[in-house]
Amino acid sequence: MTHLGRTVSILGVTGSVGQSTIQVIEELRGQGADIPVEAITAGRNLGGLAEACRRLRPKFAAVSDPALLTAAREALNGLGVEVGAGPAALEEAGARPSDWVMSAIVGAAGLAPTMAAVRRGAMVALANKECLVCAGPLFIEAANAHGATLLPVDSEHNAIFQVLTHRDRVEKLTLTASGGPFRTTSLETMAWATPAQACAHPRWSMGRKISVDSATLMNKGLELIEAAYLFGFPSEKIDVIVHPESTVHSFVHYVDGSVLAQLASPDMRIPIAYALAWPDRATVSTARLDLSQVGSLTFETPDAARFPALNLCRAALLTGSAATTALSAANEVAVDAFLESRIRFLDICRIVEEAMNSLEGSDAGLIAKTPSSFADVAAVDQAARVAAQRIAVSLAAA
Repeated sequence: MTHLGRTVSILGVTGSVGQSTIQVIEELRGQGADIPVEAITAGRNLGGLAEACRRLRPKFAAVSDPALLTAAREALNGLGVEVGAGPAALEEAGARPSDWVMSAIVGAAGLAPTMAAVRRGAMVALANKECLVCAGPLFIEAANAHGATLLPVDSEHNAIFQVLTHRDRVEKLTLTASGGPFRTTSLETMAWATPAQACAHPRWSMGRKISVDSATLMNKGLELIEAAYLFGFPSEKIDVIVHPESTVHSFVHYVDGSVLAQLASPDMRIPIAYALAWPDRATVSTARLDLSQVGSLTFETPDAARFPALNLCRAALLTGSAATTALSAANEVAVDAFLESRIRFLDICRIVEEAMNSLEGSDAGLIAKTPSSFADVAAVDQAARVAAQRIAVSLAAA
């Protein structure tokens, strides 16, 4: 099997994708697979990081906050692991010699460490959307230049990757969306939604930020942008359809009328195992799909009035990569404000739209420019965060 002897690193080991990755590694190790772990990272969750070190026995572990270096060393004392802290340590984790890197740090913070893995030509399992949303053309260019292999882990992109057999004969791609917890909820009710309600996803178990993105359908909009950059298709050749059963993970439509789809139970271990074993397939104990139990599969057109995030993302993609960078950054700020109960649920998309409009109108058309370097990307990201924070504060005070 191809994953035997494959050394791995996990960027974002304490999140939901990181935890699922640990489960897959442990199961394959139990089957006799040799999967040494080179490096792992976490945000501020020292307990989770220590538990991951005990289970995986990595050579290097890092936390994102440099102020936690001493505490991290104490938490990992006796585990035989080298410890680092801060952004440079996260980049070191990506740069250390492993064959396969899981990129699962949430948000723009995952870009630099993932780029460190790309620049050494690693096999990168991509669960971090922002690498492509924030820096898509530059990221793809770097991967091609350094011979890195990008393996999508998001279930939708992984599904496309599995059935994209004739790229030059594709008519369109269709991403499926569960619809989130507010699929049938009125705008009036959504206006008063709490963070707990927004995070109560009906099908998937995810982190809080991604759960809120799923509730707004921003997650699907970001995936549309990601698909465009990853697979090289324009916006008009990528559709989104709501599929509440989360059984069909994406469709690829071909010019002869054939439509290929990947179906599976909603379990992130499936795309993770596929990426880890690629180009082979690994045996993992995920729930087997029984269509007779599912009974029926339903599909709906997304409601643009209740979920404006999709159109915001499509407009940003058409504007260019600076606009997608700004959109992602503004959304991170808005989601944080909502999770901290400083703004209401429907304010999230309002903040994103107003932040992007302010950058376009007052900053010499900043988001209409194409970033030529990662420093340019960082500048757009920061400008969008400042604008979004200003708008969030004004809404909170209203």
